[in-house]
Amino acid sequence: MLDLEVVPERSLGNEQWEFALGMPLAQAISILQKHCRIIKNVQVLYSEQTPLSHDLILNLTQDGIKLLFGACNQRLKVIEVYDLSKVKLKYCGVHFNTQAIAPTIEQIDQSFGATHPGVYNAAEQLFHLNFRGLSFSFQLDSWNEAPKYEPNFAHGLASLQIPHGATVKRMYISAGNNLQDTKAPVMPLACFLGNVYAECVDVLRDGVGPLGLRLRLLTAGCGPGVMADAKMRAVERNIYFGDSCQDVLSALGSPHKVFYKSEDKMKIHSPSPHKQDLLFDSSTHLVKKFVLHTNFPGHYNFNIYHRCDFKIPLVIKKEGAAAQGEDCTLTTYSKWDQIQELLGHPMEKPVVLHRSSSANNTNPFGSTFCFGLQRMIFEVMQNNHIASVTLYGAPRPSSRARAEAIGH
Repeated sequence: MLDLEVVPERSLGNEQWEFALGMPLAQAISILQKHCRIIKNVQVLYSEQTPLSHDLILNLTQDGIKLLFGACNQRLKVIEVYDLSKVKLKYCGVHFNTQAIAPTIEQIDQSFGATHPGVYNAAEQLFHLNFRGLSFSFQLDSWNEAPKYEPNFAHGLASLQIPHGATVKRMYISAGNNLQDTKAPVMPLACFLGNVYAECVDVLRDGVGPLGLRLRLLTAGCGPGVMADAKMRAVERNIYFGDSCQDVLSALGSPHKVFYKSEDKMKIHSPSPHKQDLLFDSSTHLVKKFVLHTNFPGHYNFNIYHRCDFKIPLVIKKEGAAAQGEDCTLTTYSKWDQIQELLGHPMEKPVVLHRSSSANNTNPFGSTFCFGLQRMIFEVMQNNHIASVTLYGAPRPSSRARAEAIGH
């Protein structure tokens, strides 16, 4: 049984690890993988057809805990303990929930102190007691009557009369006071772990196609002095097609991780099928393409990459000699039918991409479809969402064409 410390408005964890509000999904999954011998039977819950309409949930069924991540930013926004009999809980080092200590209303008052009057939901038959960043729900099924309000003339308020011995059914850790409207806070400094994260990515382009990327990067930097507190810093960097490896490393820092392709089903479409598909050109070592991953659940590569929150500006020319262009933007959350309305339908049929590993030849998520438009390749999932966007630079002129240009 897990023995965990509750920190209101911040985290749930122990000395080895903690789930912190604002933590990226990938870090939470990394904790679960690292401690798989202790934390078992984890479910990933999401909406297959409308993944942006519902939270992404990691359900720790053995421990009675749910981790709710925002559908868009994929950062932890609510920690729910829905079965307190499966876990030990303490606050400020003192247990308020164990097999020997029941989390009654008296125990909660003793451990957490006074708070505002609670809210009774008659439809759910639950009484909600809210602290800042922490909420408790009490089940009323066994009570003879619903709790009653008693006027407090000294303060002009009403207090809620709660029967003695009522025990907690659920506990929630969130940011702020309103659980229903809570959002994931900014990523805690403890989650950076020396890495740099892209807050947003803007695609730089001309009238023909993409030219490069403008990245707003977040890092946990330290001020002057050895004992200075770490603070979040935001920097902006641009990288372009044709940049060298040294240029990219200077702008973005060292890579967070190196990924190796186990296989490449697209290399049959290449004139040199035995070469690896690289971001840097194998002969010039200059940037050749950018791949922006949306990290939607239900995709074969889910959780390999963090979600890239990108924006691709477009100028759509209207028909007619006097017509002006219309500015619009594609984002991580644009659907394929919306993109086709703006860019038009591709002239060629899509390339069907069916990923599978050599050890397991089945892909439970099905195939994706790749469409090419304006030097961009959109990988489309079966639910109409975009799995990735690959950006290509302008074709490099041949050596003969470059020589003729220099001669003129």
